[in-house]
Amino acid sequence: MRIAVIGAGFTGLSCAYTLLKTGHNVTVFEKDPSPGGLAIGFKPARHQLSPKTNAGGDEHWKWSLEKHYHHWFTNDNSVLSLADEIGYDVITKRPKTSVFIDSRIYQLDSPSNLLTLPSLTTLDKLRMASALASLRYNPFWKPLEKIKAAVALPKMMGDAPYKKIWEPLLVSKFGRYSSEISLAWFWARIKKRTPSLAYPRGGFLEFANALVAKIEEMGGKVHFNKEVAELKSNGNVSLKFSLQSREIKDFEKVIVTLPSFFFLKIAHDLPQDYKNKLLMLKGLGAANLILRLKKPFLTDGAYWLSVCDKKSPIMAIVEHTNFMDKKFYNNERIVYLGNYLPHDHPYMKMGPEELMKVYNPYLKKINPTYRLSLIAYHLFKVPFAQPIIPVNYSKIIPPFETPLKNVYLANIQQVYPWDRGTNYAVELGEKVARLIK
Repeated sequence: MRIAVIGAGFTGLSCAYTLLKTGHNVTVFEKDPSPGGLAIGFKPARHQLSPKTNAGGDEHWKWSLEKHYHHWFTNDNSVLSLADEIGYDVITKRPKTSVFIDSRIYQLDSPSNLLTLPSLTTLDKLRMASALASLRYNPFWKPLEKIKAAVALPKMMGDAPYKKIWEPLLVSKFGRYSSEISLAWFWARIKKRTPSLAYPRGGFLEFANALVAKIEEMGGKVHFNKEVAELKSNGNVSLKFSLQSREIKDFEKVIVTLPSFFFLKIAHDLPQDYKNKLLMLKGLGAANLILRLKKPFLTDGAYWLSVCDKKSPIMAIVEHTNFMDKKFYNNERIVYLGNYLPHDHPYMKMGPEELMKVYNPYLKKINPTYRLSLIAYHLFKVPFAQPIIPVNYSKIIPPFETPLKNVYLANIQQVYPWDRGTNYAVELGEKVARLIK
């Protein structure tokens, strides 16, 4: 069967790979020049490279870096199995995770760390530990989706731990939607977390390139810089690649792995009630400002710093080179300053210099001298990165089959109850591929 897959993120690539294993003729179309979707990687241009940061360093990065921070948990079985199947090497380490509370950094990645946290009473810490354990070892998420996290968590763990740690994190992640988020979403975040993390050798871009090479080896085709402008279904599915040109290709089935609002832009014949249902699904974009430094930013060696401060302009500070060795990046220290934001947020309209001015005073609270070692910074934005998961989300999640005959939709808004990530993108691609008969 002749099948087109729109999008070469990990949903599209895993879908194409699975379809090829069952004997289909598959073509993937991607508007970007490289695969990976939200996990797409980059290397600095030659003119952006720094002098050697120490003796023996090379004036280039050996590995690519994700524009938006990524890692895997060690129980991310779908993507880890895929890496194993195509013979791709994965590195596993246990990095340090900390929180920024009351202008101080505290390690918080084990029960013993929690019990020594000085900003809470012993009773607060025990209640919080009990609440988190009850969620982690609860196998049933369905009853939890009826409950708002902002209502349940203070009752479960007490007001102090919630106000000190979890409320600021919910607000900084979801903004005006923070009070609507389902407890099932929070359950999934606690349930999945593992102390050790995994990362594909060379970066996610190299892993995606290896998967593309495997797809092509199996007879599939992957076209980059090829944006679908229009999709029509008349039994066969026609794809038009430019509204000004006459280039049209026909397929027996098409799987769209784009965000829902992009699907609405190219599929004009969708019925209005279906469009309205898709428009009910909300999401946030992402803005990541990446710092390149000569010295560490988080001097305690933390990989991940959750900023527990509702007034902070930054949601999370992720020092990638406290996880992966700096030798792969010209011995530079790589730091993500991450935010999930609505499309109309002022930060989403700012350039890197403007955003740096906003972030700088807060960054100095954490590391007063960091600018002395600053080499460069890069800003990357995407319009959709984080679905909003309100109560009873299972009732509004769209199915793979769309009203258009032989057209399927598979994107991260259908990853539920789990949160977005490349592991679930791979699982999603495999699931939709199995529907094709």
